[in-house]
Amino acid sequence: MPTLKEILINVAAVTMQGTTDVAIHNICIDSRKVVPGSVFIAVPGSVADGHLFIPKAISLGAVAIVCQHIPVDVHEGVTYVVVKDTSIVAGLMADAFYGHPSLQLKVVGVTGTNGKTTTATLLYQLFQALGYKCGLLSTVQNHIHDQIVPSTHTTPDAVSVQELLARMVAAGCSHAFMEVSSHAIHQHRIAGVKFVGGIFTNITHDHLDYHNTFDEYIRVKKMFFDGLSKDAFALTNADDKRGAVMLQNTVAERNTYSLKVPATIKGKVLENNLSGLVMNVDGQEAHFRMIGTFNAYNLLAVYGAAKLLGEDKMQVLATLSGLHGAAGRFETILSPADKILGIVDYAHTPDALINVLATVNQLRVNGQQLITVVGCGGDRDKSKRAVMGEVACEHSDRAILTADNPRSEDPEVILNEMEATLTLAQKRKCLRITDRKEAIKVAVSFAGPGDIILVAGKGHETYQEIKGVKHHFDDKEVLMEIFKTLQK
Repeated sequence: MPTLKEILINVAAVTMQGTTDVAIHNICIDSRKVVPGSVFIAVPGSVADGHLFIPKAISLGAVAIVCQHIPVDVHEGVTYVVVKDTSIVAGLMADAFYGHPSLQLKVVGVTGTNGKTTTATLLYQLFQALGYKCGLLSTVQNHIHDQIVPSTHTTPDAVSVQELLARMVAAGCSHAFMEVSSHAIHQHRIAGVKFVGGIFTNITHDHLDYHNTFDEYIRVKKMFFDGLSKDAFALTNADDKRGAVMLQNTVAERNTYSLKVPATIKGKVLENNLSGLVMNVDGQEAHFRMIGTFNAYNLLAVYGAAKLLGEDKMQVLATLSGLHGAAGRFETILSPADKILGIVDYAHTPDALINVLATVNQLRVNGQQLITVVGCGGDRDKSKRAVMGEVACEHSDRAILTADNPRSEDPEVILNEMEATLTLAQKRKCLRITDRKEAIKVAVSFAGPGDIILVAGKGHETYQEIKGVKHHFDDKEVLMEIFKTLQK
């Protein structure tokens, strides 16, 4: 077991009380996980301040407390370490406690508003298929080689990140691919992680409930690239006007990918239909199973990262051509009887929804009707709700506004806000059905043979959170169940 002194190696303490020559058996920021011999790091959170749980941590056997101020009640035999910012220190200490796992892996982080999950998942699938043992940290699932670990956040907390990376090392992994959310950057959940590369997908209107302004959101994303080392690579989307911003201050090797302008990694879409994409990538024609221009960007980013990691161009393209991407990202289901095409997608921002709808509208033929079912999450950015309603109505033949994850909010209030700015013409093709299952059922009833139903917003999620309770709900499962009834 490491000593407290050993895991404080990269930490600047303001003051200290007690000995650091004490063995540490566990490191945690959640007092419920404290066991005898633990060090408890008191992190101020958005919901609760970890300092309030110091007495509980000590009662459960914590031998050391890392905090931003020493509590009034000091216990004999417990070491107290005061630091300036425990949220940063948590990652640094966990990195040391777990033996600096990211130094033993090639860790690539993917950040941006849309495309993070697909890009990280494709990288994981690609490198696994190329014969490497890899890890994945994503919104949908975490993987330690071929073991699935349930995911609760886009990016786990700082201690969990290091613990998962250590498990990857123990499993013999050589690479790890992880989504890096703006929350994770701002809350220092990636502190202590050594990245060999960073990818920027795009940036659009999201998370303003947390970051307050769009400029602040951009600044936080940029922090990730500012923190890359000179021996790492930075790969950004040159077709996004903020792509160049991400590279402004980085000391990492600068690279870009694009479908429109000159870039390090250049691509061009030759064909885009419901059977997939045909692209020219780096001068080589390749066919991919994935659909839509937004996926063309994801594929370019993955190809570019693989090339920067030293992989063979032709082998990468050949392997990528057979991959499917992440669950709940433009997943298609065909009804056996009427050949109605159901599409389940995680699009929960205006830009993501526009991208998916634009893709469907480009691909549909022979008067196929497009029916969209969409909602907005509760306790999240309210400013995008009216825009989501407008986008769904404007780009669909019919739109059904419904509940997403209302969380603690009244779903009727959310739907009122989604309808607030609809024009009379938009209202004529819009329905409001609060019950999500009923909304999907009505969408199917509206569809004729060959029509398209897009169910947007929840994607891979298998629950619906209402008044703090998570109920089982899976858009894909519901669609398949309703499609089966059409056969009878």
